[in-house]
Amino acid sequence: MAQLIKLKDYISRYEWDLYRYPTQFIRVKKQNWKKLYEMWSNPVTYTPDIEFDDYIEVERPSKFAKWKAFIKKETNQEQENEANPKQKLTELPETEEELKHYFLDKILNFQLKWATSTVNRISYVHKKYYTDPLLKYLLQRFPDTYLLMYTPVFNVKDVPIDSEILLVSPIGIEILYFIEEDDQAVIMAGNERVWTVERNNETFKILNPNIALKRTEQIIKSILLMHEIEFPVYKTVISRTNSILFTNEPYQTKIVGKKEYPTWFHDRRKLISTLKSNQLKAAEALLRHCQSTSVQRPEWDDDISIQTIGDLEDL
Repeated sequence: MAQLIKLKDYISRYEWDLYRYPTQFIRVKKQNWKKLYEMWSNPVTYTPDIEFDDYIEVERPSKFAKWKAFIKKETNQEQENEANPKQKLTELPETEEELKHYFLDKILNFQLKWATSTVNRISYVHKKYYTDPLLKYLLQRFPDTYLLMYTPVFNVKDVPIDSEILLVSPIGIEILYFIEEDDQAVIMAGNERVWTVERNNETFKILNPNIALKRTEQIIKSILLMHEIEFPVYKTVISRTNSILFTNEPYQTKIVGKKEYPTWFHDRRKLISTLKSNQLKAAEALLRHCQSTSVQRPEWDDDISIQTIGDLEDL
């Protein structure tokens, strides 16, 4: 499952420490899958009100007693949040394959939590992201070592600029632009400012995706150059539902229509690799230049003994 390290301009835990949270996510995911699978395999010992663990137990409870109380309060509040409910495990699927899908849906809510809050700050999230089919697809269908930045907002000379979807893999950054028309439509690409879409003897124009891709590419490359990071950047136009016809593929841009998509998807799924140092450096640099809009959690208005990120990292 890909990791959502940035969503729009919402604050993200990965901004704190990109070298810690990706590995922690993988560990938490494995622990929870093991727990869920054991529950499913041994229904006699199944506890219906058990919740997914998203924090590791601390060894010094006396030092962090107030912090743990805050976490417990936070969990209780989230269970009542209609926008992002934490449902209790009242009934598990019958087959292992269904159980995997069930698990991925549970972890998706967990991902959105990490991508929209830190320990002491939270962003107000548009409810559409909890049901966004493309976001869900990208997170659930790619390996853990892919880091996803979903339409992040970059600060360029104090000006916020929306970007396209970024998929940061161990071997490079791929900028993705999805075109999803109904399955009867055919897209005709060209070098002009607009592309043409034909559907049922009707035609209409769409803006050439390369304009947005190039804008995002320039931002990414300038950030990598500023931090002296050498990491490949690719641009890809994708349609899972339509054929894309073109005479010449745009310069340094991959066009993937519905016929080519299975191969493109399979190539990325089969990438077997651990998280790479250069991948994390590149992602960290990009996060530094992203805009984050958030407010302090009401629970932290009171004086809490933990004051520094260093303290929190002991958790």
